[in-house]
Amino acid sequence: MTAPVARRVLLVEDDAVIGEATSLHLERSGHAVTWVTDGLDAWSAFTEAGAAYDVVVSDVMLPGLDGVTLCRRIREVSTLPVLLLSARSDPVDVVGGLEAGADDYVTKPFDVQVLLARVRSVLRRAEPSPPASSAASGGPAGAAVPGASGGPGAVERYGDVELDRRALTVRVGGAPVALTPTELRLLLELADAAGAVVSRSALLSRVWDHDEWHDDAHLVNVHVQRLRAKIGADAIETVRGFGYKLVR
Repeated sequence: MTAPVARRVLLVEDDAVIGEATSLHLERSGHAVTWVTDGLDAWSAFTEAGAAYDVVVSDVMLPGLDGVTLCRRIREVSTLPVLLLSARSDPVDVVGGLEAGADDYVTKPFDVQVLLARVRSVLRRAEPSPPASSAASGGPAGAAVPGASGGPGAVERYGDVELDRRALTVRVGGAPVALTPTELRLLLELADAAGAVVSRSALLSRVWDHDEWHDDAHLVNVHVQRLRAKIGADAIETVRGFGYKLVR
Protein backbone atom coordinates (compact mmCIF):
# COMPACT_ATOMS: atom_id res chain seq x y z
CA MET A 1 0.00 0.00 0.00
CA THR A 2 1.34 3.41 -0.96
CA ALA A 3 2.08 5.67 2.01
CA PRO A 4 0.03 8.90 2.15
CA VAL A 5 1.78 11.95 0.72
CA ALA A 6 2.93 14.36 3.43
CA ARG A 7 1.21 17.72 3.21
CA ARG A 8 3.30 20.85 3.56
CA VAL A 9 1.91 23.30 6.10
CA LEU A 10 3.12 26.88 6.49
CA LEU A 11 2.32 27.65 10.13
CA VAL A 12 2.45 31.30 11.21
CA GLU A 13 2.19 31.74 14.98
CA ASP A 14 4.11 34.14 17.21
CA ASP A 15 3.09 32.51 20.51
CA ALA A 16 5.88 30.02 21.24
CA VAL A 17 3.73 27.64 23.30
CA ILE A 18 0.86 27.52 20.81
CA GLY A 19 3.21 27.37 17.84
CA GLU A 20 5.26 24.50 19.23
CA ALA A 21 2.20 22.50 20.28
CA THR A 22 0.39 23.08 16.98
CA SER A 23 3.47 22.20 14.95
CA LEU A 24 3.96 19.00 16.96
CA HIS A 25 0.36 17.86 16.48
CA LEU A 26 0.42 18.65 12.77
CA GLU A 27 3.64 16.67 12.35
CA ARG A 28 2.23 13.75 14.33
CA SER A 29 -0.70 13.79 11.90
CA GLY A 30 1.72 13.27 9.03
CA HIS A 31 2.20 16.84 7.86
CA ALA A 32 5.53 18.53 7.11
CA VAL A 33 5.51 21.87 8.93
CA THR A 34 7.41 25.09 8.33
CA TRP A 35 6.82 27.30 11.37
CA VAL A 36 7.51 31.03 11.30
CA THR A 37 6.63 33.63 13.93
CA ASP A 38 6.36 36.82 11.88
CA GLY A 39 3.92 37.82 9.17
CA LEU A 40 6.64 39.28 6.96
CA ASP A 41 8.68 36.10 7.29
CA ALA A 42 5.59 34.14 6.28
CA TRP A 43 5.12 36.30 3.20
CA SER A 44 8.77 35.81 2.29
CA ALA A 45 8.43 32.04 2.75
CA PHE A 46 5.34 32.04 0.55
CA THR A 47 6.84 34.18 -2.22
CA GLU A 48 10.01 32.07 -2.26
CA ALA A 49 8.33 28.65 -2.19
CA GLY A 50 4.57 29.12 -2.27
CA ALA A 51 4.08 26.20 -4.63
CA ALA A 52 5.73 23.92 -2.10
CA TYR A 53 2.96 24.44 0.45
CA ASP A 54 -0.46 22.81 0.55
CA VAL A 55 -2.07 25.03 3.18
CA VAL A 56 -1.32 28.09 5.31
CA VAL A 57 -2.40 28.10 8.96
CA SER A 58 -1.92 31.60 10.32
CA ASP A 59 -2.65 33.53 13.48
CA VAL A 60 -4.35 36.89 12.94
CA MET A 61 -2.41 39.00 15.42
CA LEU A 62 1.19 38.87 14.24
CA PRO A 63 4.27 41.11 14.29
CA GLY A 64 5.41 42.55 10.98
CA LEU A 65 2.29 41.74 9.00
CA ASP A 66 -1.06 40.70 10.45
CA GLY A 67 -2.70 37.48 9.36
CA VAL A 68 -5.62 39.11 7.54
CA THR A 69 -3.28 41.22 5.39
CA LEU A 70 -1.10 38.16 4.79
CA CYS A 71 -4.17 36.23 3.66
CA ARG A 72 -5.24 39.06 1.36
CA ARG A 73 -1.78 39.19 -0.24
CA ILE A 74 -1.76 35.43 -0.79
CA ARG A 75 -5.23 35.49 -2.26
CA GLU A 76 -4.21 38.16 -4.79
CA VAL A 77 -1.80 35.70 -6.42
CA SER A 78 -2.85 32.22 -5.34
CA THR A 79 -5.77 29.96 -4.47
CA LEU A 80 -3.69 28.20 -1.78
CA PRO A 81 -5.99 27.29 1.12
CA VAL A 82 -5.67 29.60 4.14
CA LEU A 83 -6.98 28.86 7.64
CA LEU A 84 -6.89 31.72 10.16
CA LEU A 85 -6.50 31.42 13.93
CA SER A 86 -7.58 34.17 16.29
CA ALA A 87 -8.62 34.85 19.87
CA ARG A 88 -11.19 37.26 18.44
CA SER A 89 -14.55 35.58 17.94
CA ASP A 90 -16.57 38.73 17.25
CA PRO A 91 -18.53 38.32 14.00
CA VAL A 92 -16.94 41.48 12.60
CA ASP A 93 -13.47 39.97 13.02
CA VAL A 94 -14.54 36.61 11.62
CA VAL A 95 -16.16 38.20 8.56
CA GLY A 96 -13.09 40.41 8.06
CA GLY A 97 -10.86 37.36 7.87
CA LEU A 98 -13.19 35.50 5.54
CA GLU A 99 -13.61 38.50 3.25
CA ALA A 100 -9.82 38.67 2.99
CA GLY A 101 -10.00 35.25 1.38
CA ALA A 102 -9.63 32.77 4.25
CA ASP A 103 -11.16 29.35 3.64
CA ASP A 104 -11.89 28.76 7.31
CA TYR A 105 -11.50 30.43 10.70
CA VAL A 106 -10.76 28.82 14.09
CA THR A 107 -11.04 30.79 17.32
CA LYS A 108 -8.68 30.41 20.25
CA PRO A 109 -8.51 28.59 22.55
CA PHE A 110 -9.15 25.66 20.25
CA ASP A 111 -9.21 21.91 20.71
CA VAL A 112 -6.31 20.54 18.70
CA GLN A 113 -8.53 17.82 17.24
CA VAL A 114 -10.90 20.50 15.94
CA LEU A 115 -7.97 22.30 14.30
CA LEU A 116 -6.66 19.09 12.73
CA ALA A 117 -10.14 18.32 11.41
CA ARG A 118 -10.38 21.78 9.87
CA VAL A 119 -6.95 21.38 8.26
CA ARG A 120 -7.95 18.00 6.83
CA SER A 121 -11.12 19.57 5.49
CA VAL A 122 -9.40 22.43 3.64
CA LEU A 123 -6.86 19.98 2.23
CA ARG A 124 -9.65 17.76 0.90
CA ARG A 125 -11.28 20.78 -0.72
CA ALA A 126 -7.95 21.64 -2.35
CA GLU A 127 -8.23 18.40 -4.32
CA PRO A 128 -11.95 18.44 -5.07
CA SER A 129 -13.58 15.42 -6.59
CA PRO A 130 -16.92 16.23 -8.20
CA PRO A 131 -19.90 15.40 -5.97
CA ALA A 132 -22.25 12.70 -7.21
CA SER A 133 -23.68 13.89 -10.49
CA SER A 134 -27.23 15.16 -10.67
CA ALA A 135 -27.89 12.78 -13.54
CA ALA A 136 -26.89 9.81 -11.40
CA SER A 137 -28.95 10.96 -8.42
CA GLY A 138 -32.01 11.88 -10.44
CA GLY A 139 -31.82 15.52 -9.44
CA PRO A 140 -31.88 18.59 -11.67
CA ALA A 141 -28.87 19.52 -13.77
CA GLY A 142 -27.76 22.54 -15.74
CA ALA A 143 -28.17 22.63 -19.49
CA ALA A 144 -25.32 20.92 -21.31
CA VAL A 145 -23.30 23.20 -23.56
CA PRO A 146 -23.89 22.30 -27.22
CA GLY A 147 -21.17 19.98 -28.48
CA ALA A 148 -20.27 18.70 -25.02
CA SER A 149 -20.72 15.04 -24.25
CA GLY A 150 -23.58 14.12 -21.95
CA GLY A 151 -23.43 12.42 -18.59
CA PRO A 152 -21.44 13.36 -15.46
CA GLY A 153 -18.57 14.86 -17.45
CA ALA A 154 -20.72 17.23 -19.50
CA VAL A 155 -20.04 20.93 -19.39
CA GLU A 156 -23.01 22.55 -17.68
CA ARG A 157 -24.35 26.04 -18.29
CA TYR A 158 -26.16 28.18 -15.78
CA GLY A 159 -26.90 31.45 -17.51
CA ASP A 160 -23.46 32.89 -18.39
CA VAL A 161 -21.70 30.39 -16.12
CA GLU A 162 -20.11 27.30 -17.66
CA LEU A 163 -18.97 24.54 -15.31
CA ASP A 164 -16.73 21.78 -16.65
CA ARG A 165 -16.86 18.92 -14.16
CA ARG A 166 -14.11 16.92 -15.87
CA ALA A 167 -11.56 19.72 -15.86
CA LEU A 168 -13.01 21.42 -12.74
CA THR A 169 -12.91 24.76 -14.52
CA VAL A 170 -15.38 27.63 -14.66
CA ARG A 171 -16.01 30.23 -17.36
CA VAL A 172 -18.26 33.26 -17.23
CA GLY A 173 -19.23 34.74 -20.57
CA GLY A 174 -16.56 32.54 -22.14
CA ALA A 175 -13.74 33.90 -19.95
CA PRO A 176 -12.00 31.64 -17.42
CA VAL A 177 -12.57 32.43 -13.76
CA ALA A 178 -10.17 31.37 -11.00
CA LEU A 179 -11.98 29.96 -7.97
CA THR A 180 -10.43 28.85 -4.72
CA PRO A 181 -10.96 25.16 -3.86
CA THR A 182 -13.65 26.14 -1.35
CA GLU A 183 -15.46 28.36 -3.85
CA LEU A 184 -15.34 25.58 -6.45
CA ARG A 185 -16.68 23.03 -3.98
CA LEU A 186 -19.47 25.45 -3.06
CA LEU A 187 -20.38 25.95 -6.72
CA LEU A 188 -20.39 22.18 -7.34
CA GLU A 189 -22.74 21.61 -4.42
CA LEU A 190 -25.12 24.32 -5.63
CA ALA A 191 -24.91 22.93 -9.18
CA ASP A 192 -25.86 19.45 -7.95
CA ALA A 193 -29.17 20.97 -6.83
CA ALA A 194 -29.47 23.62 -9.53
CA GLY A 195 -32.87 25.28 -9.35
CA ALA A 196 -33.48 23.91 -5.85
CA VAL A 197 -32.65 25.55 -2.53
CA VAL A 198 -29.70 24.25 -0.49
CA SER A 199 -29.73 25.18 3.18
CA ARG A 200 -26.79 26.81 4.94
CA SER A 201 -26.54 23.84 7.30
CA ALA A 202 -26.32 21.44 4.34
CA LEU A 203 -23.58 23.55 2.74
CA LEU A 204 -21.67 23.71 6.02
CA SER A 205 -21.79 19.93 6.25
CA ARG A 206 -20.95 19.17 2.61
CA VAL A 207 -18.40 21.89 1.88
CA TRP A 208 -16.73 22.48 5.26
CA ASP A 209 -17.53 19.20 7.09
CA HIS A 210 -18.95 21.27 9.94
CA ASP A 211 -21.53 18.90 11.36
CA GLU A 212 -21.05 19.57 15.04
CA TRP A 213 -20.18 23.28 15.02
CA HIS A 214 -22.69 26.11 15.22
CA ASP A 215 -22.63 29.85 14.56
CA ASP A 216 -20.68 29.22 11.35
CA ALA A 217 -23.24 30.80 9.01
CA HIS A 218 -20.64 33.49 8.29
CA LEU A 219 -18.59 30.89 6.41
CA VAL A 220 -21.41 30.24 3.99
CA ASN A 221 -22.60 33.83 3.65
CA VAL A 222 -19.18 35.33 2.96
CA HIS A 223 -18.15 32.59 0.53
CA VAL A 224 -21.41 32.98 -1.38
CA GLN A 225 -20.66 36.71 -1.62
CA ARG A 226 -17.16 35.96 -2.91
CA LEU A 227 -18.50 33.44 -5.41
CA ARG A 228 -21.10 35.92 -6.65
CA ALA A 229 -18.40 38.53 -7.17
CA LYS A 230 -16.67 36.10 -9.55
CA ILE A 231 -19.56 34.46 -11.41
CA GLY A 232 -22.20 37.18 -11.27
CA ALA A 233 -24.46 38.60 -8.57
CA ASP A 234 -27.57 37.13 -10.21
CA ALA A 235 -26.17 33.61 -10.56
CA ILE A 236 -26.97 32.64 -6.96
CA GLU A 237 -30.32 33.50 -5.45
CA THR A 238 -30.85 33.97 -1.71
CA VAL A 239 -34.03 32.39 -0.39
CA ARG A 240 -34.45 34.13 2.93
CA GLY A 241 -34.82 31.83 5.88
CA PHE A 242 -33.87 28.76 3.83
CA GLY A 243 -30.59 29.07 1.93
CA TYR A 244 -29.28 29.52 -1.60
CA LYS A 245 -29.93 28.20 -5.07
CA LEU A 246 -28.02 28.35 -8.34
CA VAL A 247 -30.14 29.99 -11.02
CA ARG A 248 -30.59 27.81 -14.11
